[in-house]
Amino acid sequence: MKRYFSLLYYAALFLLLGYLYASLIHPYAWSGWLLMAFFVTLALAFRGSALLRGFSYTVLIFAVVSLALYYPGYFVKVGDYKLSRLILPLLQIIMFGMGTELSLKEFRDVLRMPRGIFIGVVCHYTIMPLVSFCIIHLFHFPGEIAAGIVLVGCCPSGLASNVMSWLARANLALSVSVTTVSTLLAPFITPLLMRLVAGQLVAIHFWSMVWDITQIVILPVLAGLVFNLLVRGRVRWLDKAMPLVSMTGIALIIVVITAAGRDSLLAVGLLLIAATFLQNVAGYTLGYWSGRLLGLAEKDCRTISLEVGMQNGGLASGIALTMGKLATVGLAPAVFGPMMNITGSSLATWWHRRRPRRLGEAPS
Repeated sequence: MKRYFSLLYYAALFLLLGYLYASLIHPYAWSGWLLMAFFVTLALAFRGSALLRGFSYTVLIFAVVSLALYYPGYFVKVGDYKLSRLILPLLQIIMFGMGTELSLKEFRDVLRMPRGIFIGVVCHYTIMPLVSFCIIHLFHFPGEIAAGIVLVGCCPSGLASNVMSWLARANLALSVSVTTVSTLLAPFITPLLMRLVAGQLVAIHFWSMVWDITQIVILPVLAGLVFNLLVRGRVRWLDKAMPLVSMTGIALIIVVITAAGRDSLLAVGLLLIAATFLQNVAGYTLGYWSGRLLGLAEKDCRTISLEVGMQNGGLASGIALTMGKLATVGLAPAVFGPMMNITGSSLATWWHRRRPRRLGEAPS
C-alpha cells in the first residue's frame, strides 16, 4: 500500500507538470482537466497518510472548483435548468442532517454549562461581525462583495466546528451546544447584524431574511430532530448516508457559486482569499483569547476558538441566493468554506498532539 500511495504522489507531480505545460500552450483546452486530475490524484494520495488524510476532502473541493473556473458553462445550466436552484434544497438537506445528529441530550447540556455556552454564542456573534467590518474597510472591496464578507461573519457556526473540536481534544459537548444555540438564534441575529454592519453596502430586507433563514435552517433542523427521536437507529443506511450527502451537497454548492461568480472571482480572487484568511484566523485567535481572559479551561478555550472562527458558509451562500446576488455576495462564502476547512484541520491537528491543560496547571 505504501508503494501505491507513493506512485500517486509521482502521478500527481506528473499531472501538475502537464498542467503547467498545457497552460503555456493551450490555456483553456486541457488545462482545467489536468488541474482537476492533479487535485484528485493528490487527494487519493493523502488518504495514505494519517497526518494528511483530513485534507483529502478539501483537495477534492479544489478539484471541482478548478473545473468551474475553467469551464463555468458546465455548472451554470443543464439545458434550461439553472443549477443554482439546487442550492436551497441541498442546504435544507444538510441542515436536516444536522438535526438528525441532535438529541435531547444536547439540549440538556445547555442547562449544565450555561456560562460556557453564553460566552461562546456572544463571542461568535460579536467578534466575527466586528472582524468583518474591519476587513472590508481595510481591503476596500466593491459593495456587494464586501457584503458577502460581512454575511459570512454574521452567520452561525456549522457542523465542521464540531468535527474539529473533537479532533482538537476540545469540549465537544460545549461545541455542539454553541452550534445548536447559535443556529437557532440565526433567523433573528443574522439579519439584524447584516442591517447594522452591511446596510450601507447592499439592501437588507429584515423580515424577508428572517423567513429565508427559518426555511433554510430552523424547519429542516426541527424535522431532523423529530426524525432522530422517532426513527434514528431503525434506518441505519440513512444514518451512514447523511454525512456523505452533506459533503457532496457542500461541494456542489461551492462549484455552482464559483461558476456563477467566475468573472468577479478572477477580478478580486487573490485579495478575497487574503481577506477571508485574515477573517478566519482572527476569529480563531480572538475566540481563544476571549475564553482565556474570561477564565475558561483550556479545552473550552479551544472550543470557543473553533466556534468563533468556523462559520456556516453554506447558509451564507443560501442567503446570497435568496438575495438574488449569488455571483457577488455569494463569492466570499464560496472562498471561506475551503479556507476554513484547511485552517481548521491544521489547527485541530496541532492541538490534538498537545494535551489540554487544566485550570492552574503550568505549561509542560
